[in-house]
Amino acid sequence: MKIFVVNLLLFFVNLSNACTPTLTTVSGSKAPPAGFCSGDLIFEENFDNLDQSKWRHEITMAGGGNFEFQWYVNDRFNSYTLGGNLHLKPTFTSDIFGEEFLTSGRVVIPPYECTEWYNNGCDRQGTPDNIINPIRSARIDTQNSFSFKFGTLEFRAKMPAGDWLWPALWMMPKESVYGGWPRSGEIDVMEMRGNRALFADYGQGGHVGNEQASCTIHFGPSVTVKNHWPKAHFAKNQNVGWNENFHLYRVTWSPTQIRFLIDWDLVGTIEPSEGFWKYGNFESSGLSNPWSGGTNMAPFDQEFFIIINLAVGGTNFFDDSFVNRDYPKPWLNSSPRAAADFWEGRSKWEPTWNRYNDDSHLQVDYVRVWAM
Repeated sequence: MKIFVVNLLLFFVNLSNACTPTLTTVSGSKAPPAGFCSGDLIFEENFDNLDQSKWRHEITMAGGGNFEFQWYVNDRFNSYTLGGNLHLKPTFTSDIFGEEFLTSGRVVIPPYECTEWYNNGCDRQGTPDNIINPIRSARIDTQNSFSFKFGTLEFRAKMPAGDWLWPALWMMPKESVYGGWPRSGEIDVMEMRGNRALFADYGQGGHVGNEQASCTIHFGPSVTVKNHWPKAHFAKNQNVGWNENFHLYRVTWSPTQIRFLIDWDLVGTIEPSEGFWKYGNFESSGLSNPWSGGTNMAPFDQEFFIIINLAVGGTNFFDDSFVNRDYPKPWLNSSPRAAADFWEGRSKWEPTWNRYNDDSHLQVDYVRVWAM
């Protein structure tokens, strides 16, 4: 009887220690070795320090694809850790180089440092209408150190407050196997506008500033055919800004669906049972299906890497129809001098940043990824 009991206990111990196989794949210098199991924690960053072997900095003036107004730098004024939290902090370019530099200076980022060349991202001459990017900020990613396919990604983060700030926690494909954006997809775990009093639809709609957090995936057969993100876009509003406290932002990603959660509440699910070509209603586009050789989850059946950034302004995310209650938006998205218009309106928006404390900082406590 004693032998039977011992053997039974050993059976249950071995059963509890059994490794359930996973469909998650990983790559990169910080990826775990082969042999990890379903449910294993396969990536963790607690930001006790800023490990630049893990986190690559973007260094460019390109504007992030939306002609944003920030200059991404690798500078400890703009990206640093403090008390176990990552801080991404926006600062003024003129604080370093002076006001005249914006309209008459030239910035040349060496080719071995510059990460994005388009839109004069590596070499820019300032003029009164096409000024040097007036804000310095940071964008970091795991492009070289960690990418994964399928699993759960979670951020614990506190959003910034300040007009025209645009924080984001997101993912992009490592290899873009289906072609350039948006063919190979994009997963936005969380985006937010920092304005405290920004409203949609000429002021008749809901709050779209720092009381709203959104989750989105982008996908489409070409840039000329609008990517169909509205079919995969979700938002959660609350009566206080997401800057007031730290919150959990999570995506669970499997071979059949993508689910977004905020503070454990399900915000939205995308389940393309017949593939994203049909999910996006692209049959009448007249284009060929770039995902025909993939699975039903294509383009989201390839490895993606993690991105954390704090952008400012731009000519896309802050729609001209939005109403900022305290003063009008200082630029039009169609303006050829949008960044200059933004900067010339700084007497209105600068006080909202509270630049001498951490209100305008994107703060991240941790990033964790579990195998599916």
